[in-house]
Amino acid sequence: MSILNSTIQNLRFTSETTPKPLVIITPLNVSHIQGTILCSKKVGLQIRTRSGGHDAEGMSYISEVPFVIVDLRNMHSVKIDVHSQTAWVEAGATLGEVYYWINENNENLSFPAGYCPTVGAGGHFSGGGYGALMRNYGLAADNIIDAHLVNVDGKVLDRKSMGEDLFWAIRGGGGENFGIIAAWKIRLVAVPSMSTIFSVKKNMEIHELVKLVNKWQNIAYMYEKELLLFTHFITRNITDNQGKNKTTIHSYFSSIFHGGVDSLVDLMNKSFPELGIKKTDCKQLSWIDTIIFYSGVVNYNTTNFKKEILLDRSGGRKAAFSIKLDYVKKPIPETAMVTILEKLYEEDVGVGMFVFYPYGGIMDEISESAIPFPHRAGIMYEIWYIASWEKQEDNEKHINWIRNVYNFTTPYVSQNPRMAYLNYRDLDLGKTNFESPNNYTQARIWGEKYFGKNFNRLVKVKTKVDPDNFFRNEQSIPPLPLRHH
Repeated sequence: MSILNSTIQNLRFTSETTPKPLVIITPLNVSHIQGTILCSKKVGLQIRTRSGGHDAEGMSYISEVPFVIVDLRNMHSVKIDVHSQTAWVEAGATLGEVYYWINENNENLSFPAGYCPTVGAGGHFSGGGYGALMRNYGLAADNIIDAHLVNVDGKVLDRKSMGEDLFWAIRGGGGENFGIIAAWKIRLVAVPSMSTIFSVKKNMEIHELVKLVNKWQNIAYMYEKELLLFTHFITRNITDNQGKNKTTIHSYFSSIFHGGVDSLVDLMNKSFPELGIKKTDCKQLSWIDTIIFYSGVVNYNTTNFKKEILLDRSGGRKAAFSIKLDYVKKPIPETAMVTILEKLYEEDVGVGMFVFYPYGGIMDEISESAIPFPHRAGIMYEIWYIASWEKQEDNEKHINWIRNVYNFTTPYVSQNPRMAYLNYRDLDLGKTNFESPNNYTQARIWGEKYFGKNFNRLVKVKTKVDPDNFFRNEQSIPPLPLRHH
């Protein structure tokens, strides 16, 4: 099977020069995973495990050394127990499948995971996983209650047999560091029958726009957890009154509110009158339609969604993309914000995008050591810098644009360390060299950005469960060297 025909979602990694695996295994059950691990160890091949193929740096399906891909796409069952409000989700299920099957069983239950329905649950849950319910219920990883993991010896472990340290580590510490996760047991959460949304476009002079953004950054994280108000920015070509083409920045303020239209309009008019939200801007949608509306696989103006779209693994537009993420702890000054937004003009029209996504709600209440994902209280919002483009030969140009923006924002975001998010892997933060894959000093550089003070605990777990560092990649958790007596 050629990688070109595979389900890889990031077209940056589909060229002839992309390193290819010696073999792709598509297990149908856990025994196939066990066999692959034991066999790979024996013949000295590395394993890359993938469940969805959205990997920002392609690390779940490429490697510079001889390797095998374990592609979990055929292990995608979702078994719901409405009575206990739990589900067992195999690691190859997509988020779309998870949402679809929960909704089929009960329309007032869902799960706090990401927006994009073609993302694989295996990797998404093990790196943290945030989305529309983050301010209500935390991350996907905060709501995992058991797992099946195949370890380096080919044994299948559940929470009880793996012990609490390893169970802690795989929920946000990257499961691929410790073994291959075959399935997750998740806690389902309550959602309203109807939610109210709006997505209003603001196309205004940049200094006016920045006043709105400034107001947003000071209040969005303080709203009650029933309201999520996020914003994104992208360039578009428009024709002005004189018939001339010009490029302008369009910004969209978008909401998801667990309540009715009148309450939302009142709340917005009191707290953020500058947005000018009217009843006609709002739509009331069922929870599953809200997920579909923000999924990126349907046109914004459609309202008669077919929820089967969530089961389509090839849904949505495929493109080459690059993404970085920052956490903001104090408001960015207006002058700097003007420069940041103007950087969109340095990229091709419609290629670059910034998303500002608020924290707060329950995220302020969960301890930063509850799971390896440390980004909790004190964060106002996160910024995603995204570029997505068509032609592979343009990779370097667009990646450099993101690097340039990221360098500029350095003084305005989290510091010492500048925090990063494991699910938006970033090899610019450094990588292990193959001569010394167990180099703790090297790994600490990115490890503390992803995991903060949790990094050392992850290293201890790794040392215990995979002392020979069989499960490794360019940014994995290293074991400590074994002290020979």
